[in-house]
Amino acid sequence: MLEQLLIFTRGGLILWTCKELGNALKGSPIDTLIRSCLLEERSGAASFDYNAPGAAYTLKWTFHNELGLVFVAVYQKILHLLYVDELLAMVKHEFSGIYDPKRTVYSDFDETFRQLKKEAEARAEELKKSKQVGKPVNNSKKQGQVQKAGLGGDKKKNEGGLASDGGDGDTMKGRRLENGNSNGNHVDIKESNMFGTANGKENTSSNLGAFDVNKLQKLRSKGGKKTEKTVSVDSNGSKAEPKKKITKKNRVWDDSPPESKLDFTDPVGENGDNNTEVVAADHGESMMDKEEDFSSESEAEEEEEEEVGKESKPDKQKKGWFSSMFQSIAGKANLERSDLEPALKALKDRLMTKNVAEEIAEKLCESVAASLEGKKLASFTRVSSTVQAAMEDALVRILTPRRSIDILRDVHAAKEQRKPYVVVFVGVNGVGKSTNLAKVAYWLQQHNVSVMMAACDTFRSGAVEQLRTHARRLQIPIFEKGYEKDPAVVAKEAIQEATNNGSDVVLVDTAGRMQDNEPLMRALSKLVNLNNPDLVLFVGEALVGNDAVDQLSKFNQKLADLSTSSNPRLIDGILLTKFDTIDDKVGAALSMVYISGAPVMFVGCGQSYTDLKKLNVKSIVKTLLK
Repeated sequence: MLEQLLIFTRGGLILWTCKELGNALKGSPIDTLIRSCLLEERSGAASFDYNAPGAAYTLKWTFHNELGLVFVAVYQKILHLLYVDELLAMVKHEFSGIYDPKRTVYSDFDETFRQLKKEAEARAEELKKSKQVGKPVNNSKKQGQVQKAGLGGDKKKNEGGLASDGGDGDTMKGRRLENGNSNGNHVDIKESNMFGTANGKENTSSNLGAFDVNKLQKLRSKGGKKTEKTVSVDSNGSKAEPKKKITKKNRVWDDSPPESKLDFTDPVGENGDNNTEVVAADHGESMMDKEEDFSSESEAEEEEEEEVGKESKPDKQKKGWFSSMFQSIAGKANLERSDLEPALKALKDRLMTKNVAEEIAEKLCESVAASLEGKKLASFTRVSSTVQAAMEDALVRILTPRRSIDILRDVHAAKEQRKPYVVVFVGVNGVGKSTNLAKVAYWLQQHNVSVMMAACDTFRSGAVEQLRTHARRLQIPIFEKGYEKDPAVVAKEAIQEATNNGSDVVLVDTAGRMQDNEPLMRALSKLVNLNNPDLVLFVGEALVGNDAVDQLSKFNQKLADLSTSSNPRLIDGILLTKFDTIDDKVGAALSMVYISGAPVMFVGCGQSYTDLKKLNVKSIVKTLLK
């Protein structure tokens, strides 16, 4: 049963709702659809599932882009209503005929909708009945008997000999067609294999397919002789001695003391204090605080290149990748899907060459197509430029954070409450979590924020020593408990230590783990649930392509599935590393933001502590569409 049908403008003004249905929706499925799907460029999807306590709905929608209207149908998720798509199309057609921008009340549309709903339900019932009538009746036994009889008759005819005109072959084809309509297990056998050759020999095909064991034995014997000769005789004719394989000496594990020192780390006291001398170093100003305008520089460079190109080649003007392939459409009032497909295909290929995941590029193009279909093409405007402008707006909307996360403001707010601001760094192996944690610590230091590091990577050898080195260079206290400890407990003790010492921020380093590693993902979920950090940062490489989608979606899924809370903590932000190694392949930023909804808060672009930047959205969009 249909729960609700709404018609509203893109500005959010509700024009009409079905009073006849009158069902009060539980939760806020319409608001969630707008916030999570329509505004996030996911409108190309077929439907949207809304799950809330005591409510499970499926929402379907369609647009009238020329008038700026949205039509949404809501029904129970457990039901499979076949007429919803057709009903939305009919309502869209009828309502667009009576729509007036100055009018806000459409009470006279109730009767029209009632008739449309009855027509759609009747058609769905007819379609359902026709499908039931068209189902084949199960007569497998009778068909099997008929088929066997047919094969037997043909076999007898085959024994008597076949005529050269192939008359029996035609009868065989006829029987195969009679039985093949309802028997799904019928195997189509070629006439050459069924009847053999024209000379009447029946077993020729079976003899050809038989395996000769004697040939296999001969091949084995030949191969054995060859290998023996190559092994036993060298170039001089003398027998060569086989080389002895160097094996590692086995360690004997007993109670006797080790012969040599195995621990080469620096001596550390009971409280985690390093006894070695601390050397301070001034690394300069962090790039996070520098305002850089990439867009103006790139525009100036492009203008210079265009002028140089015009001067050198005045006659041969090089066309862009859009304009060279697609021209404006003349004589068409509204854009159709067939008009947009060539431009969207080229745009999808362009995004994929920039390292955007294929799945994300496909969804973006579908969303842009849904927003442009039915719109009027402006005068002297190409379809390609219209599609590119729509995609540019969509990319800016996606990469711009939905909510502002100001770490410095949140740190001061937590300081007023006399508790430390906790940041947990998570991610897969080898992406640079510890290094970029030190960069974030250096940036916070420059803003007079006291920082403490927590070495919660108790899994990887050398992880504690690596973080200890960063802490010594930056003169930052570090809390560590060694290896093979529970990282959740270590983080809890570190937060308690920071509270006692008055530290403003605790940066928690965790072990790198693949998204499919169940034990380590369970340990990470325990750490997040037990300590409830203020910020969970996912550290990812800018080099990844399609794997970015898998990593982020599975990290979020595991954190949600393994959480004991009704409102689980997911990834809040992204730190993108190795951004200086990718040139114009910046698509990983778009893939990660699109799949998680979390903003890119930091960008690592070098090996020193100052090489940490903010993401320049305009620069990324310009690079993606270049």
